[in-house]
Amino acid sequence: MNAPADPSTHTRIRLDVAYDGTDFNGWSTQPGLRTVQGVLEEALRVLFTRHAPPPRLSVAGRTDAGVHALGQVAHVDLTRRQIDTLINPRRPRNVGDDADAGVALARRLNGILGPATDVVISGASVAPPGFDARFSALWRRYEYRLAPGGAVRDPIQRRRTTWHSAPLDVEAMDAAAAGLVGLHDFAAYCKPREGATTIRTLQVFRWSKDDDGVLTADLRADAFCHSMVRALVGACVAVGDGRLAVDDVVALRNDAVRSNAFNVMAARGLTLMEVGYPDDAELAVRAELTRQRRVLSVVVPD
Repeated sequence: MNAPADPSTHTRIRLDVAYDGTDFNGWSTQPGLRTVQGVLEEALRVLFTRHAPPPRLSVAGRTDAGVHALGQVAHVDLTRRQIDTLINPRRPRNVGDDADAGVALARRLNGILGPATDVVISGASVAPPGFDARFSALWRRYEYRLAPGGAVRDPIQRRRTTWHSAPLDVEAMDAAAAGLVGLHDFAAYCKPREGATTIRTLQVFRWSKDDDGVLTADLRADAFCHSMVRALVGACVAVGDGRLAVDDVVALRNDAVRSNAFNVMAARGLTLMEVGYPDDAELAVRAELTRQRRVLSVVVPD
């Protein structure tokens, strides 16, 4: 985790990011692999070549390989010299509305990424005091698109839709989802990580069906464990095709043990839609509370 930058010497910029996750190995930088963070930080390195060190990104949700985003949020801390390269009117590349560092940064990064890129800076602004893309967040919302047997198979949507050959009972799936909402230990639906808590508040989980027969799961939580969304969706699919009863998904959750009773669904159907934050005056307080909870959740060996 990056140390907080000194606000007296740095300006924090909020970045809103959208990407097609198909050809990325997730968000987080990994040696030798193409990742969203790696591509964006390379663009930042190119932009600020003469003003090292290159900035590093902090993100609201570290999406897995193949997962998409329309509403990802990140932040970056820029030095005074880096800000000056963006908004100095004497520099020939500073055209348009470049009195705003956020607008200038988004325009320059998108220019480096190119017009046909699979990652786009959809918005940028100078962050209010206390803002932290990760720790200030109140919730993250995901959608999962699933085309069961009988649904229209739209090839244009193939990269963000999972196909399921059999028909599914969406009413039963919705009932199963409703039973999982609340503050619980979701260890049965998480890929374990040493020292990380699996207790989460699942605020919203529901299913709907569109006119083409495609099913969409809407999930919102304070945070999600690794693979949690795809596991929850997989359990509901098992209910929808009759392999599990509606009440089984709650029983599995209460057992708090990983099970082979359902499949973790493919990443392609999953999209991070938005991240919610409190009012500006509450950002710093929220970030501090979240950091404290993360520290307390770490298991310290005897």
